[in-house]
Amino acid sequence: MLSAASVPANSFTYGLITPAAAYAMATLGSAVGLRCAMRARAAAGGRRGGWLVIGSVAIGFGIFTMHFVAMAGFSVGVPIQYDMVRTLETLGLAVLVSAAALFLVGSRLPNWFSVPVGGIILGLGVASTHFWGMTGMQIAGVMRYDTRLVAISAGIAVAVTVIAMWCAARAKHLSTSVGSALIMGLAFTGMHYTAMNAMTVHLYSDSGGAGAPSALGVLTPVLVGPMLLLTLIALFVSLDPMMEQDGRRKWGTRRGEAAGEKLEWTPFERG
Repeated sequence: MLSAASVPANSFTYGLITPAAAYAMATLGSAVGLRCAMRARAAAGGRRGGWLVIGSVAIGFGIFTMHFVAMAGFSVGVPIQYDMVRTLETLGLAVLVSAAALFLVGSRLPNWFSVPVGGIILGLGVASTHFWGMTGMQIAGVMRYDTRLVAISAGIAVAVTVIAMWCAARAKHLSTSVGSALIMGLAFTGMHYTAMNAMTVHLYSDSGGAGAPSALGVLTPVLVGPMLLLTLIALFVSLDPMMEQDGRRKWGTRRGEAAGEKLEWTPFERG
């Protein structure tokens, strides 16, 4: 029977490059998803569902790319491989939990119920996606987790995601919704690195390979497609005619305020 020795895991093989890139992808996916939720509330019929599907894909791809961009900077002294089937399952799970949250938030239920519950679903979904993706990592050893830190990581994801979605629900202008996306990106990335800190790697005594590089080369082909698609979705959403409608709404609000009227509009208001 092989013995296993505990070794330090390094999530910052390339310094702050991978954490910054992971945060950028999480924020981009969140920003696009929240904007799609805004459009869904203003749409009717099939267009509402269409926007929610696009938003779910955007957030799901943002979660997936965040996780694996961050994992590209992970090293433990031995070669790292990934089960590609399990990796693709992680992508599907990320999209599904995002859809569950967005369709709830995009429903006609009152905000005081749909927004917190949607945030809880998405936060727990991000945590589930992380640990499901980790089961696909293949190394010459075993991984163990500190259950206390695992619970803290899930709590971070839930609490900060609920705050971000609540801020987005009360946003009146684009700048506020962008701020909400920055908070949500922080929730996703913070959850990831807290969960990685909860992990201890025990390598088998005959594994060797000290100083082996991270899985950057393995993960790059997996990340190219989702990153490109997320970028294309972001361009599509940014060029949508509703951007012009937002500008007219903002201009109309200013004129109404100048006339002494009280005009308000929130992206998650009832459709």
